[in-house]
Amino acid sequence: MGTGAEVRGPQGAATPEQGLLFTSDVPALEEGVGYRGPTACGAAGVTYRQLDYWARTGLLEPSVRNPSGSGTQRLYSFRDILVLKIIKRLLDTGVSLQQIRVAITQLRERGVQDLAHITLMSDGASVYECTSDDQVIDLVRGGQGVFGIAVGSVWREVEGTLASMPSEKAESPGTGDDELSQRRRARKTS
Repeated sequence: MGTGAEVRGPQGAATPEQGLLFTSDVPALEEGVGYRGPTACGAAGVTYRQLDYWARTGLLEPSVRNPSGSGTQRLYSFRDILVLKIIKRLLDTGVSLQQIRVAITQLRERGVQDLAHITLMSDGASVYECTSDDQVIDLVRGGQGVFGIAVGSVWREVEGTLASMPSEKAESPGTGDDELSQRRRARKTS
């Protein structure tokens, strides 16, 4: 992002200090738990058409279960939905989808726990990654930061939204990934 189209700190390097914008109280996530497309859309505030397009074009594919044929439901992880919400916020502030693709590619390489400690700043054209209050202040002073997204706050927002929504455990392939597969198996054994 930035002018070089990469996620980076304002001075090019991340500082290990965590300030008031950054929280350390990030809960552990349960592995293999996913949310179907409509639930992901509701939690992230995107349309199903956007979700489908982004999955087909590789912007954000579901990490719990990506469909391999008809009848298989996509399952999005908590992290996927967190990134969807960030994509939505960046789009709403005028950042181009091309810049968002670059940013998401960079963020995808980070662990989930690392995401909660990042603030994304943007001037509407470039996106900058900040990992300390000092970096945020430097960007604002330099006129580069017009708005910011504290990922830890988005994390808590998504977590609160998903708490009341249905989730499901991903099963290993061949064990009845979805209702359609279960019905087909039941017909064959009858």
